[in-house]
Formats: sequence, C-alpha cells, structure tokens
Amino acid sequence: MSARAKRSGGTGAEPLDVAIIGAGFAGIGAAIRLRQKGITDFAIFERDTRVGGTWRDNTYPGAACDIPSRLYSFAFAPNAEWSHTYSGSAEILSYIESMVEEFGIRPSIRFEHTVTGMEFDEVSGLWDIAFEGRPAVKARSVVLASGPLSNASLPSIPGIEDYEGKKIHSARWDHDYDFAGKKVAVVGTGASAVQIIPELVERAASVKVFQRTPGWVLPRANRRTTGLTKQLYRQAPVAQKLAREAWFWGHESVALGVVWKSPLTRVVESVATLHMRNQVSDPWLRRQLTPDFRAGCKRLLISNDYYPALQRENCKLITWPIARLSERGIRTAEGIEHQFDAIVFATGFDVSKAGAPIPIKGRDGRVLGDEWSRGAYAFKSVAVAGYPNLFLTFGPNSGPGHNSALVYMEAQIEYLTDAIGVLLDRDLRMLEVRRDRQDQHNARLQERLSATTWNSGCSSWYLTEDGFNATMFPGFGTQYVRQLARVELDDYVLVRRDAVRAAGAEHGTALSLG
Repeated sequence: MSARAKRSGGTGAEPLDVAIIGAGFAGIGAAIRLRQKGITDFAIFERDTRVGGTWRDNTYPGAACDIPSRLYSFAFAPNAEWSHTYSGSAEILSYIESMVEEFGIRPSIRFEHTVTGMEFDEVSGLWDIAFEGRPAVKARSVVLASGPLSNASLPSIPGIEDYEGKKIHSARWDHDYDFAGKKVAVVGTGASAVQIIPELVERAASVKVFQRTPGWVLPRANRRTTGLTKQLYRQAPVAQKLAREAWFWGHESVALGVVWKSPLTRVVESVATLHMRNQVSDPWLRRQLTPDFRAGCKRLLISNDYYPALQRENCKLITWPIARLSERGIRTAEGIEHQFDAIVFATGFDVSKAGAPIPIKGRDGRVLGDEWSRGAYAFKSVAVAGYPNLFLTFGPNSGPGHNSALVYMEAQIEYLTDAIGVLLDRDLRMLEVRRDRQDQHNARLQERLSATTWNSGCSSWYLTEDGFNATMFPGFGTQYVRQLARVELDDYVLVRRDAVRAAGAEHGTALSLG
C-alpha cells in the first residue's frame, strides 16, 4: 500500500505520516497543500478550542493587519469578499475558518492538545510527541507551525507582581473589563499599541502612553471594497490575481528603502515625517515622536489615528523610562508615580529567536533549545540538521520587513510538503538536511544581514541580546520564494529503512517542483 494512501489516524500500531503542530495560518495552509498533493494521513494538534492562531488570540480593540488583505491571504485560497483594503482581526479569523470548512480540514484537527515535548527515535525514524493530559502520538514527520508570536507574556519589569490594578496583555484581551471612567496606562508604542491607543482614548477617562522608543509611522489608505469589485473578483478570479500581483510588487519595491539604507530610505522617512507634521502641531511632541534610527531598523507602523489620539485632552505621552511598577501604578526614572486603574501591556512575546518554542530532542540526544540558545538558525528557515523529518514554518530568518508574511509562509509550505512527499514516496526512515549545507547557508545569510537596516545599530525584537539576527530575511520576497522553489536532494541525507546508520544514506539529485 502506498504511504500516501494509508490512513491510520495516529493511534494504535501505525504512526501518522504527518503531525502538524498549530492550527493557525501555517498549520491550516500546510494541511490544505498536503491534501491537495495526495498526503491525507495527517492530524493537526491545536492547544486551543478554535483555529486561528494569532488572529484568534489578538482581539483587542482596533486589531487589524497592516498588510493589504489581497496579499495577506493564500494564493491557493483567494477570497473575493474582503470588506476593506486592510482587514480587521475578526474578518481574518473568519477567512481562516472558511478555509477549514472549504477544504474539509476540520475532521483532522485535534483541539485541546498542548504539546509538552517531542523526541526523535533514530531506530524507528519516528517522532514521539507528548501532550499535556493526552496520549502520546508517533509520526513519521512533523510540521512545527506554532508561529513566532504564539506565546504572549508580560514584560519583565521590576514590581510587576506588586501592581494591584487590572493587568491586560494585548494578546489576551479581557472583553469583560469596562474602561469607562478608568485611568489607563499603555506600555509600548509598537504595531499593536498604535491600534489600541485610539480605541482606549475613546473609552477611558484618561490614557497615559509609556514610550521607550518612537517608531516611523506611515499613513494608511483603508478603503471599503465595493460590491462591484467583489462581483468582479468572484466572476473573474484572474482580476483578483492581478490585484494581488500589483500589491505584491508595490510592497516588493519598498525593500529598497527599508531593508537596506539607500536614497529611498530617505523617501520613506520623508513620507513619515510629512505624515507627522500634518497630524502633530506641537514641535516638542513631534521631537518626542521622531525616531533616532533609520526607517526599517524597527518595524514600520501604519496608522492614521495614532497621532491624533495622542493629542486628545485625555491622553498624554510619557517618555521617561519605567523604573518599576508599584501597588498602584508605574514609577518612572525621574521618581514620579503614575497611578492607574488598569495597565495595558502592548508588548511582550516569547519569540523563538533564541531557544525553542517547545522541548525538542533530535538525533543522538541533542536538544534544539540548547543549540539555539545563542540564536536560532535553520536551513532556508525550514529544516535543522540533527532533527530529521522535522519542518518549520516561519522558522529562523523568514521574516519580511516590507512584504506579506504569507507570501513567505506559502513558499515554506510548498517546500516542506514536497519534502514530506519525498520522505513518503521513497519510504525513507530519515530525511535530514546536511550540516555543511546549513552552515554555508547561514554564513551567507548573516553576511548579507550585516548590510541591512535591521543590523544598523537600533535595538529591536528582531535581534538577540548580543545582536544576532535570527528573525529577518535579508532580501526581496522574490529571492526568498526562489530559494524554496524546489527541494534539492543533494542538500539532504536520505536514510532508507534498511540502512543501519546515516552513513549508508543515498544521495539524490534535485527534485523539480515544476
């Protein structure tokens, strides 16, 4: 019986062909493409009770994507019904849920399965996956699709446990809390904060915004999609494809100004500066809001509402550093205590730029968290030497600074589903990337990163504490997609089921993905 044809469900004597960890964009996308390629013996393990990942968790007021909807969606699952140029979190979540139903993925999802660890058995060529309060599962391959921003955490600020008021993280919003008449603090001025602050200013009695570093803010043209446009996209899908292509190439051109320092960097900064001047009248406030780093070094912010909200009578920007939290509020470095009913933390994620998101043991007892302790690395963001049959989505150095993350993610999904096809079709025990190819790839990657704006001296969540960039890809989206266009079998060690050790592996040639 063909490895692609069998259906075991991952219980009993037969292992799963593929275990997918996480039911967000990446996990659902991987499941769809596996099924379309004839690989049906898979299961998605999701710790929550619903699909959606980041867009299920981030439901704070004003939550939206800063990439156009036509581009922040899969090419293999176009959606003609987007209501606006930029969609809110609820609409994006609805899109993910619609894919689950349209492609028949729901029966393959096992909810309330929290992975506590994974270990590779070199003898059997299987991954043993442990869950909290659930039976373990064995799988021939694993797709780790948990996402880089899946684990929210409160920031490490002295005294945070002493504060007696309401603490809310942006990714764990409490919709039952009534902000009316309350004094509220917002810690952070990043992408989530610039969406939350305008909403809170409308509801709360007062809002104080604690800024550590200002960001470059660009205007957003968010237009409603007309019924005529939706009808056109439904009846002529090629029109929507062309619109997506136009958005892609428009964003691709932005790389010249934000990935590398160039004359176009000044253009981006000039647009942001003009946007600020048009919206902020006070020179001192403009000075406080002006970054001291080049555009692109930190994530660009997109908002038409943030600057006006900061100038409302009930809102104040605080630029003194936070010294600690007290029982009643926040103490800043100059010795003032600001008292609040609630503190909103629009910052703080356990990003896997160092360490691993879950305990993972590979061949010969190696531990991924230990190997990544100084900074995460992989081969083309997707595979790691010493961890056969394991594939990552949105892995190390797959972050775009200018284009849609889903363009990058879709390329990863195409690559890893084809690699899994090789594993199953050849009935291999192990498919493992060669360490020398991985090292060569990362040496080139870090050399290229040294010339980007991200490594130009500012402090950002892209970098580890010692400045290692494990997050971003130093190039165009077209370059990222091209490197994943086909699985080069010479990059891998292929171990047959009857081989004793990896030394007896066969080496293949390039597998064209045509």
